[in-house]
Order: sequence, then structure tokens, then C-alpha cells
Amino acid sequence: MPRTLTIPLLGLGLLLAAPLPTQAQDQSRTFDVKVMTPETALDIVTAAMEACREKGFQVAVAVVDRSGVPQALVRDRLAGAHTPDTAQRKAWTAVSFKANTLNLAETTQPGSEAFGARQITNALMLGGGIVVNAQGSLLGGIGVSGAPSGADDQSCAQAGLDSVAMDLEF
Repeated sequence: MPRTLTIPLLGLGLLLAAPLPTQAQDQSRTFDVKVMTPETALDIVTAAMEACREKGFQVAVAVVDRSGVPQALVRDRLAGAHTPDTAQRKAWTAVSFKANTLNLAETTQPGSEAFGARQITNALMLGGGIVVNAQGSLLGGIGVSGAPSGADDQSCAQAGLDSVAMDLEF
């Protein structure tokens, strides 16, 4: 008898039944994932902080792995006390939603269908969090906090990613 997965769709009174792969269909019980090295995470946070410094911004930068677990965090001397936590939450949000947080800030505005996403624990819908993808794999996320705007935070995060992008693609 084929196995099925039944998922109640809340509020709709419907059930969705989908066949699960049988052991014969899916012989593998594991899968491979790519992960960033700690050295890569350190290179990213350093490059992102330097990019912000060049613009006169004092920031914190965090890199999380594909599961949202912190890999590296740096806070510049005069960055606000809130910036390390904010940077980490932005990176976590980018990974969790697999989207840059500047876009999420727009799509989750009050009155939008996605507004409820702002109520998810640890999610922070402010610009400055970007996804790290390479070779078709999600590797992690970068979050920057402390620049004058989310767009400025995101620009520094992108500079951090750009500093290692060529190495990640090979």
C-alpha cells in the first residue's frame, strides 16, 4: 500500500494527500550539502565592514550558515549596541525566507498579504540581509546593521559577498 502524507490546510477545511516516495523510489536516506568555511565567513564580515567604513558608517556584520546558525560576527568600534543582534536577525531572515530583506521589507508592508511574516519570531524585515548562494546551493546569509538606511546596509553586505563570490563559484 503506498504511503501518503496528509496535510490539513488550516482554515480551508481541505486535506492534501500526496504520495511519499517509497524506499524503492528513493534509495538514498541522506543528501549532500555545501557549507561555507569559517574563513569564508570571516572574509565576508571583514569586507562588508570595510565597505561601510569607506562610506563613514559604523556597523555590525553577521554571517549565518544555511540553517541560520551564526558563523561570524564583527561590530565596529562605534556601532550601536543593538547592531550585532540586528545584523544576525537580518542574516537569519534572509536565509529563512531565501530572499534579501530589502525586498521582504517591501512585500511585508502593513496591509499586504504577507504582512503576517513580520510576526515570526526572530524575523526582521529591514534591508541589510542578503542570501549567499553558490553553485546552485544555499550557503547562508549576511546581515549588516548600523548604516543610515537598509539600502546602505544591503550595499555593504553585497560588497562582503562580492569579495568572495569568485571563490565560491569554483
